[in-house]
Amino acid sequence: MKFTPRPYQKLIIDKILSTPRCAIWAGMGLGKTVATLTAIAKLKQKALIIAPLRVAKTTWPSEVAKWDHLKHLRVSVIAGTPAWRRRAIGQDADIYCVNYENLPWLVDTLGASWPYRLVIADEATRLKGFRLRQGSVRAKALAKVSRRLIDRFVELTGTPAPNGLVDLWGQAWFLDFGDRLGASFRAYTMKYFTPERVANNAFAIRWIPHTWSAEAIRKALSDVSMTINAEDYFDVGQNIVNEIGIDLPSSVMKIYHDLGNELYLELANGAEITAANAAVKVNKLLQIASGAVYFEGGYEVLHREKIEALKSVVEEANGAPVLCAYSYKHEVARILSAFPEAVVLDKNPQTVARWNHGEIPLLLAHPASCGHGLNLQDGGNILVFFSLGWSLEQHDQIIERIGAVRQQQSGNNRPAFIHYLIANDTVDEAVRIRLKTKRNLQDVLLDRADLLRGKRQ
Repeated sequence: MKFTPRPYQKLIIDKILSTPRCAIWAGMGLGKTVATLTAIAKLKQKALIIAPLRVAKTTWPSEVAKWDHLKHLRVSVIAGTPAWRRRAIGQDADIYCVNYENLPWLVDTLGASWPYRLVIADEATRLKGFRLRQGSVRAKALAKVSRRLIDRFVELTGTPAPNGLVDLWGQAWFLDFGDRLGASFRAYTMKYFTPERVANNAFAIRWIPHTWSAEAIRKALSDVSMTINAEDYFDVGQNIVNEIGIDLPSSVMKIYHDLGNELYLELANGAEITAANAAVKVNKLLQIASGAVYFEGGYEVLHREKIEALKSVVEEANGAPVLCAYSYKHEVARILSAFPEAVVLDKNPQTVARWNHGEIPLLLAHPASCGHGLNLQDGGNILVFFSLGWSLEQHDQIIERIGAVRQQQSGNNRPAFIHYLIANDTVDEAVRIRLKTKRNLQDVLLDRADLLRGKRQ
């Protein structure tokens, strides 16, 4: 595919090329990954990309393979067993991808022979826990090589939200080693925040930014950071749609293939399967893609890939509220387990009020419960479909609750981001086709038999 950069992507590329250590703050779906890769290709330096495991293994390699001007780049993923990781380190590549969990191992293994002078930290909020004396193990490991062995350092994350300001010091340290925001986390908090005791716990403190802090911090970091505001480049009356492809484990795809192949043979014969039976089997395939399958008496968890993808969306939101659409009750249980702070939309009007006041960071809603008259637009402008159903009406209704049109009608001058978590090579893709084209379910399934069988054409 040919890459024609949008105006702000050109700015991202230029910023990375001109500023050796910089932060790019742009929301998910704005194309900062391909812009960063374009800058890497121009720099012609061996690069290390640090990202969450799913992103390191699939998103970055997939982006390289997707664009014509990047296909010459060789990618090695440092993941798996220690033997596999050592083999990946030894590969002759242009880009090396590693997940944050393996970062301490990588630093210890390479030591002073660290070869990556260009480092990209994707979802850089994972560095927020860095402290000079304490803090997160992964960030401390990266700090060991950052000052002496890394010449260029690029952080990628969503635009910081006001309640995320306290987390900026750890990230900013990797850009200037404390020059702009303070030599230590304590110096930073004492300058820009007021401590407030939580309840009656003398040791539980939350930091409240001064009214002037956000602007002062922005100015302090202005020369090494770039913020991309979607409303400056997109029509705020249009939704910004982002499809997030997810690779499922091979063991799960085998289960999927066995059931999907059986369904395809029945559909092709037409007379042997009723619409109701077809719907039951399609729902089973959708459940597999989602991560768990119901059986008599309960459900069995098959994978966590969509949970991890949802974590990426929430991290990129960086404190901004997220509305998450689900299809199955087992998804609710699994999401609540991974996100204890999440709340399920119910019939209590206080739940909607809390959301619209910004008190709920992650709201779970079934599209069927988001009919006409439900106002959620003041609470946030980010919607993620954890899974998809076949109902076009329900799909459109939940988008309308916080979508771009509703944002404008309410005086919110901001676009709406609609993210879809789609398991690659599965019926998830067929549902997406159905929702975009309004085609008949069976026609889509027969036309895209590869998605039932778990293989691309």
